[in-house]
Amino acid sequence: MGAAPRRADVVVVLTPRLVIRELTLDDAPFIVSLLNDPSFIRNVGDRGVRTEADARDYLAAGPFVSYAQHGFGLCAVALAATDQPIGICGLLQRGELPGPDLGFAFLSEYRAQGYAFEAASAVKADAHARLGIRTLRAIVNPENTASIRLLEKLGFAREGTVRLSGEHVDLSLFAVRTSSA
Repeated sequence: MGAAPRRADVVVVLTPRLVIRELTLDDAPFIVSLLNDPSFIRNVGDRGVRTEADARDYLAAGPFVSYAQHGFGLCAVALAATDQPIGICGLLQRGELPGPDLGFAFLSEYRAQGYAFEAASAVKADAHARLGIRTLRAIVNPENTASIRLLEKLGFAREGTVRLSGEHVDLSLFAVRTSSA
């Protein structure tokens, strides 16, 4: 069931401080920590991932399937100097949206240090350059002002609202388009 896990050396993007790579089953302990962070639960939702086994199931059913089906997905964001995972950033393909959207989340101790902007900028550039994505979207809880500020800094503009299936909250929808080259 699901796609086979990827190896840790599948690097998607490098920045001066970060390695953005495909997630692997070895990331299960990190995923448990991230998905149980109170800010993640408040702003993204409770994914019910409480154990490493839950995390492996989450990875197999989500990111690994996305890598196989779309050639992209949520990736681990690790410090280049230590390979310590500090967050996730990547592209998702949701049925409610006409194209891929940018997603990101970071452990609390790595917020407000420019890592999210650095990772999201690199993923956005890769989406346009390598994947040929002309319009990139993002959805965000309207109360998540920090993520909204980050999206605006990245050039995203508010386009309206969207409600994902099974959810009870309208999310703010943002988009950014590339200039014609």
